[in-house]
Amino acid sequence: MLIIIAAIIIAYLIGSVNCAIIICHLMGLPSPRSVGSGNPGATNVLRLGNKKAAGLTLAGDFIKGVLPVAVGHLMHFSPMVLCLIGLAAVLGHIFPLFFKFKGGKGVATLVGVLFALNLLLGLAFILTWLFMAILFRISSLSSLIATLLSPLFGYFILGRDSIIPLTVMAVIVIIRHQTNIKRLLAGTETKIGQKAKV
Repeated sequence: MLIIIAAIIIAYLIGSVNCAIIICHLMGLPSPRSVGSGNPGATNVLRLGNKKAAGLTLAGDFIKGVLPVAVGHLMHFSPMVLCLIGLAAVLGHIFPLFFKFKGGKGVATLVGVLFALNLLLGLAFILTWLFMAILFRISSLSSLIATLLSPLFGYFILGRDSIIPLTVMAVIVIIRHQTNIKRLLAGTETKIGQKAKV
């Protein structure tokens, strides 16, 4: 039991490392919290016009989801515990201990968790995101729909035990997108590839 608790805490701490803020600082870019949507995530870093920084941010946030769950697999934790570890990583990204509990939207870290839980689950999310992105060219809308469907994908791929933890993850990520939802409803949401005003 203590090992499980320690794994969950470590997953949260790993999630708390905000790649967007760190990478932008190291590359001499404006803080992603001060431009565009104000969200310290890959999409907002891309709005700065720096694809390399956005790519590194995306990769870092993705790895934060993969790493703790992958280690959990090696320790032969149950699927439920693996989902709880993944949830902790996502919560760390959204409410980071190291950045005054003000983090990103959690999508890239969620995707990392899904891939670590099951390759097909991660692919289902990505394919849904890509389809919606091609159709509407809006990253937040694509993320919201793919996130909303992730518990359903989990049910068919992982079984019914995954529904509750995946639903909790999805709800938290969707709530974190409330400002995006308001902009989507108002028709003012930024499209993919559109630069932010620095």
